[in-house]
Amino acid sequence: LWALIIQRIFSIPTDTLLITFLRFSKDLRDFCGFTRVPDASRFTRFKQEYLADLQSLFDHLVDVTEPICQLIDPAKASMTIFDTSGIEAYVTENNPKYAHKIIKQLKAFKKANNLADSYDPYKAAYGSMPSHSTANPNIKQLYINGHFCYVYKFGMITNGLGIVRDISFYNKSFMDEHPDIVLKKKTNSPDEDKSLHDTKALIPVLSDFFNKHPLIKPGVFLGDAAFDSSILYDSLLNDLKFEKAFIPLNSRSKLSYPQCPVNEDGIPCCPHEASLPMKYEGIAKSRNGLVRHKFVCPKIKWVKHHDGKYKRSCFCEHPCSDSPSGRMFYIYPQKNLRAYPGTIRGTNEWHETYRIRTTVERSIHHFKESFNVANRKTQNEKTLHADLLLSGITQLITVLLDVRWMNNNGCKK
Repeated sequence: LWALIIQRIFSIPTDTLLITFLRFSKDLRDFCGFTRVPDASRFTRFKQEYLADLQSLFDHLVDVTEPICQLIDPAKASMTIFDTSGIEAYVTENNPKYAHKIIKQLKAFKKANNLADSYDPYKAAYGSMPSHSTANPNIKQLYINGHFCYVYKFGMITNGLGIVRDISFYNKSFMDEHPDIVLKKKTNSPDEDKSLHDTKALIPVLSDFFNKHPLIKPGVFLGDAAFDSSILYDSLLNDLKFEKAFIPLNSRSKLSYPQCPVNEDGIPCCPHEASLPMKYEGIAKSRNGLVRHKFVCPKIKWVKHHDGKYKRSCFCEHPCSDSPSGRMFYIYPQKNLRAYPGTIRGTNEWHETYRIRTTVERSIHHFKESFNVANRKTQNEKTLHADLLLSGITQLITVLLDVRWMNNNGCKK
């Protein structure tokens, strides 16, 4: 175990090179407790035989590091950020020539038949390729980072600090536990299929995560536009009890609100001038206890009156209300959770918070490149799953080491 963790800390790409390091370094051998260096097959068997123990160790380290994350930054530690990716397996279909050959044939077909520009050879290639590898049906077709590939798909949860909280490997046992998640091609659009798959996997993954770690409470959820679904907002905010959900709107579906005109961020606009958003004045509770967002006329000013108090005064040339304070709108988020998921889009809070979502993408990239999970020359599902868990274990151990170093050097945090 220590040898495999050292392999990731020093970014050693292959087991063969790790063995070479161990053979030439007595200090590393002593640290790992080796009287002799195991061969490559022993490392592989260790990963496969102790996969369940690696999962248990990873889950335990998540619980151990949670109080540390809360001390470092409580706001970011309360964030739950989810994204999916895949580990390319060592199969024929992942040879670049495989996809290029099909795309080249379809381009020639388009040219020979004078097809319109609406015919996309890349989408046609995606539709004509098999949905899984011939070597293993669990190795699924995916379109990530601008290219077609056949992968073992996984989901990752991090907090706002970028520290991994959960890894879900979408293997057969996971699918058997969650039969509602279907990873089959539905359309000719790879991006559309990925969005559908991610949407179906989100709630089962989050439910499993909070059941495993009852001390971790839902706070703020961050996800990309693939999760922009009315059903998901209801599940996140009502069932899982998140306070806020930061999910950008999908461009295919616009917002609407029955009581007033709204812009693309869901902010009420002036009834006479749709391009003029109303001013946001925060949250207020109605008499029945429901939370509501208050918006006022963009052309009001706070003016000091003869009694010494400041009051709103409307300076609109064509007022749409008889009130001297101007038009006001009250938005009840419970009526439309997709439009108002505990926060208001387009505000400084929205922009400053949502930019943190990229931490999960950086963590996935770090696992793949720095910890060398990608480009492993194996088709074995258990080996790749173990590599993911070992990467998570390594990151969490570095969190513990950082805290120990800070304590030894008198740091408060």
